[in-house]
Amino acid sequence: MAFMEKPPAGKVLLDDTVPLTAAIEASQSLQSHTIVRRYSDFDLLNNSLQIAGLSLPLPPKKLIGNMDREFIAERQKGLQNYLNVITTNHILSNCELVKKFLDPNNYSANYTEIALQQVSMFFRSEPKWEVVEPLKDIGWRIRKKYFLMKIKNQPKERLVLSWADLGPDKYLSDKDFQCLIKLLPSCLHPYIYRVTFATANESSALLIRMFNEKGTLKDLIYKAKPKDPFLKKYCNPKKIQGLELQQIKTYGRQILEVLKFLHDKGFPYGHLHSSNVMLDGDTCRLLDLENSLLGLPSFYRSYFSQFRKINTLESVDVHCFGHLLYEMTYGRPPDSVPVDSFPPAPSMAVVAVLESTLSCEACKNGMPTVSRLLQMPLFSDVLLTTSEKPQFKIPTKLKEALRIAKECIEKRLIEEQKQIHQHRRLTRAQSHHGSEEERKKRKILARKKSKRSALENSEEHSAKYSNSNNSGSGASSPLTSPSSPTPPSTSAALGLGKRCKERDICITSTSSTSTTTSSSLASCEHRGTCPALIPGCEWCEPRGLTQLHPEFPKRNFEESRNL
Repeated sequence: MAFMEKPPAGKVLLDDTVPLTAAIEASQSLQSHTIVRRYSDFDLLNNSLQIAGLSLPLPPKKLIGNMDREFIAERQKGLQNYLNVITTNHILSNCELVKKFLDPNNYSANYTEIALQQVSMFFRSEPKWEVVEPLKDIGWRIRKKYFLMKIKNQPKERLVLSWADLGPDKYLSDKDFQCLIKLLPSCLHPYIYRVTFATANESSALLIRMFNEKGTLKDLIYKAKPKDPFLKKYCNPKKIQGLELQQIKTYGRQILEVLKFLHDKGFPYGHLHSSNVMLDGDTCRLLDLENSLLGLPSFYRSYFSQFRKINTLESVDVHCFGHLLYEMTYGRPPDSVPVDSFPPAPSMAVVAVLESTLSCEACKNGMPTVSRLLQMPLFSDVLLTTSEKPQFKIPTKLKEALRIAKECIEKRLIEEQKQIHQHRRLTRAQSHHGSEEERKKRKILARKKSKRSALENSEEHSAKYSNSNNSGSGASSPLTSPSSPTPPSTSAALGLGKRCKERDICITSTSSTSTTTSSSLASCEHRGTCPALIPGCEWCEPRGLTQLHPEFPKRNFEESRNL
């Protein structure tokens, strides 16, 4: 299906991995998505999340005085902190309970009932299968449900049926989608967990695999039971311990080999994490190849969507492998990504691989290829012994459909990364301008600007007053004959000055021969362009306030020149 083609009716455009945040504010100030929750709703949510084994900071109840203004403000801060703790926890923020609490409009459906209806319709055409029990909440996906199965003529053998709805990255046509789903049982690889049965319709897919009592690689790391709920198994492990170095090397090499095989086949994956790796003895086998065909978002999407250099499914697989390697090494996921510094590891070769996939430099500059990771010292000396030959034949027409779908998935990822980058820049700018330091700077600049404008206004007022005096003195001054001599006191003693860069210039008389004037110092400030100095006058620095001659009250130098 082309990228601009209208999506099918059964496709779910909502991406469940998009993190939700919540802020408690007064209802009058909210202009967008609004939910009304009482304290009892928070208490009910907190009780439901106790299965995770975490100590969540829910404010305590209060029966008397719970309507006081101060108490309400204090409780609001406590509930905000409670929501912040939940939404920053990667596992809790993706669980159905939290999604329904924060966004009931988009998560109001009962997906277990929908899955049961779809599975019941399937059993009508396939009577040899029988449901033993539903495996409630063993996975993290909201729209993916699991059931323990058996074959009627083999009652002791147990299988797992997984049903999943379509996701926002489903770009295959219905025909190509169903053909590729039915092609999965023919995929044979020593490091891919085999699919026993697969079918699909226009809105969902159903697959059956053998049930493994040992569980996944994540169950091994966390010492968990496979049938327990996801929150109980992985939110708060009792013991944090990584795997041995040889296990890390062997499991890592096996996973990289199967990723390289899928990349060479042109089959998009992008869903690597420790719960999608099944343990069969000492062999790791990859699960859930159908996720990319269904268009489901990745478990680590909220991490790699922050980095614009991780924009292909191959680079996504490498980044997710870094998360997996960190979990195998330290027994827990990283606290945040990118990772600034790594704790001590069993080998420096492990740290080298982690730095190439999870460090700040790697996330900023891009991921290495799978082939490059295979050549690194941690995996290059691992010998794999297997006699099974990989087989996965994909028709040419379906390969082209996969290539187009892969490009569309990467295009949506790039658009999402661009929006996140723009939002981050806007948020950073707002926080910068709202900081206390910036406020002080703006206040200082405002004061300087107001002083400058006041000074300019006063200067303009002085200039206007000076011009009005000039015009008045010219009209009232007595006319002199061109042949009459100029008094020596005015022609020799007075000179013109000019202002240089707001420096006040003073004029000093150098002669005292006139009877009408005496030796005096007059301070003036001329803002226009003046002629050159008259001989007999000199520049000098201002010497403070001076007295004007009594015969020239309130007149400047231009008046004296006219006289």
